Formats: sequence, structure tokens, C-alpha cells
Amino acid sequence: MDRFRMIFQYFQSNSESVMNGICGLLALASVKMYTSFDFSCPCLPQYNVAYGLGIMFIPPIILFLCGLILNRQSLVMLEEWRRPVGHRKKDLAVIRYMCSSIMQRAMVAPVVWIVVTLLDGKCLICAFSGSVDPEKFVGFANVSTVQVQQLLAKVPCKDDELMRNNTSRKAVSRYLRCWSQALGWSILLILITAAFLARWLGPCFSKATLLQARHWSNYIDIEQKIFEETCCEHSRLFAHKCILHFFESMRQEIKLHSFNLPLEGEEDEGEEDLLRGITDQDQVNKLLKMWYYEKPPLDVS
Repeated sequence: MDRFRMIFQYFQSNSESVMNGICGLLALASVKMYTSFDFSCPCLPQYNVAYGLGIMFIPPIILFLCGLILNRQSLVMLEEWRRPVGHRKKDLAVIRYMCSSIMQRAMVAPVVWIVVTLLDGKCLICAFSGSVDPEKFVGFANVSTVQVQQLLAKVPCKDDELMRNNTSRKAVSRYLRCWSQALGWSILLILITAAFLARWLGPCFSKATLLQARHWSNYIDIEQKIFEETCCEHSRLFAHKCILHFFESMRQEIKLHSFNLPLEGEEDEGEEDLLRGITDQDQVNKLLKMWYYEKPPLDVS
């Protein structure tokens, strides 16, 4: 049990490292999902574009939302943005830093999915096979316009009877796959270049503002965790006090049934320190309301 408690405390104190691990797992899951996905293009002119682009962009949206849901700081940032000012002012730089950090982590898995689909090329071939100029390929020279559209739509389906004897199917497929892979490698190069520049040019500028935003972002996250832990501990002690008070009021009935009550001096002194004279539900609600509407200033002098 102590080991599980230590692991849980480690995750709480290292939420940034945990989120990096979760983003990595989502990225690996996106690759695994795509490789195990049975891609079946409908090979119909009116459905190819919707199917191909849907496979390319709908799963990334789902992965992006999953990244936002799994990131605990998403809720912390929204609470910090929406909370009343009270006795503590808001720092927009901290909120922007938290938002940027959340978005960067949530975008990892979607970007991996899009890059993998582009490098594979099936989605782009399915979506844009009907948009290829047929004059560039010999096999569509003596075919009517309607038949050309039908043939181009069936390019992804190599087992189709109409495309088995068509010599230009492989040419169209290679043409679109080359464009898809070129686009995928270009996106990957742009992302790596941007990360390289951000990594190596960052120290050339003043980091004081960034350090402040990062510090107070971590503070808000840790403060929220400690507040929740304190509320849980207070709830446990308050429930304990309420139960003892109930049994104290039932002392006469309990004596008749020969039960033993604890003596008054045997109660834990820590309960008195934490409760600080809180004796009813209205007082607890008032304290929670004060914490939300009038957060104390960050000054402990």
C-alpha cells in the first residue's frame, strides 16, 4: 500500500512528466490504430473525398480532444481564466503559458496521425484520385468524361474489374502517393525545424518572463492539488466529528445497550487544529465560497 501511495504522490508532484508520457503513449496509440485500421476506399466519385479526408482528419480531432481531457491542467487553466479576481489578480501571461503548454502536448498525437497517413498515401489517393488531370495519362485518352470520372474514382481499388486491365491505374496511384509523401515529409521537416529554432534560439532572448509564467503555472497546479487534498482531509475529520457528536447525543441509549464510548479527551487534537471552530454545513459552504470568490493574495509575510 505504501508503494502505491509513493507512486501516486510521484505522479501528483511530476504532472508535467506524466503528461509528456501520456502524450507519447497517445502518439504510439495513433500509429498502432492506423496500422491496424482496415482502410477500404468506397471508390465512388461522390464519396471518395469525404471518406479519405474523414479518415485523415476526424481521428486527429478525437485524439486532440483526448489529449485535452487527459491533461489535468486544462481544467486548472479554465478555472484560473474564469475565476473572479477577488483579492488576487489574474496574470494573463500565466494563462497564455498554460494554454500553449496544453495545446502543444495535445497536438502531438494528431500530428503523428496526419504525418503517418500522408507518408502511407492511401487517404490522399482515395480523396483526390478523381481530381487528377486525365490528359497526363495515356489510359484515359479515348474515354468519355463520365467514364473517366468513374475510372479515376476506382484507382484506389486495384481489384475492381474496370481497373484490372487499365495501364494508367498504377501511374495515377504512384503520382498521388509521391505528392502525399512529399507533403508528409515537408510537414515533418517544418515541425522539426520549428522545434530546433525554438530550442536553440530561446536562450538568446530574455527568459525572465517565461520563468515567471512557468513558476506561477506550476504554483496554480500545485495549489489546486493541495486544496483538494486539504478538502478531503477536512471532510473526513468533519464526518468523524459529526458521527462522534451523534453518538454523544445518543449516550443514554448506548449505555442501555452496554456500548463503550470514547472519553472526551481521547479525540485527535489534529481535528481541532484543522476544523478551527467549524461546526456546521453553512460555515463550510461559506469558506468554500470565500476561497472561490476571494482567493487570498500571494503574500505570506
